[in-house]
Amino acid sequence: MEEIRRAATAYYENLPEEKKRYARFIFSDMDKNGDGQINLREFLEYHNKDNNSALTHPSLFKALDKNSNGSLDFEEAMVLYYIMQSGRALFCKSCNTFLTDVYFSCSQCFTSNDSAVSTYEICCDCYGGKKFTHHKDAIFCDNYSLLSQSRSLALAAPPEVNKLGSC
Repeated sequence: MEEIRRAATAYYENLPEEKKRYARFIFSDMDKNGDGQINLREFLEYHNKDNNSALTHPSLFKALDKNSNGSLDFEEAMVLYYIMQSGRALFCKSCNTFLTDVYFSCSQCFTSNDSAVSTYEICCDCYGGKKFTHHKDAIFCDNYSLLSQSRSLALAAPPEVNKLGSC
C-alpha cells in the first residue's frame, strides 16, 4: 500500500489547483458530520449512492486507514481520490482482497479486444499458491512486466495504430 500512497502523493502534488480543490470538495462531501474525518459509514454512504461496489469493498477502507483509527483524514482520503481517478481499485479475483502491491494478470485477457473480458488480476499469494481457477492456457505476468510488454507491443505497432505519443 505504501507504493500507492507514494504515487497518490506525487499525483496530488502535481495536480492543478482546480483539481486539488475538487479533491477537497469530495472529501468534504463524504465528511457528512464535518469533523474532518471520514468514518466507514460516511465512506459507504458516499460510494453506495454512485453504485460503485468496488469502492465500497471493506478491504479498501481498511487499506486506506493508515493509522487504523477507523476513519480517514484528508491525507488518507487523498489516496482514495487517486484510486478513483486512476481506476486503481483492483481486487484479487481469487481471494477478493484489495491489490496494494505487485499482482499478476492474465496476459491473454489483458490484451483481448473484448472489453467484456476481465483482465483477471490475482495477488501474489493466490498466484504463488495456485489458489485460483482460470482458463487452461493462461499466461500470467506481474503488473510491471505486463506494462513493459504492452509498451514493447505498442512501439512495434505501425504509427497509425501506436497511440503512446510522447510524454
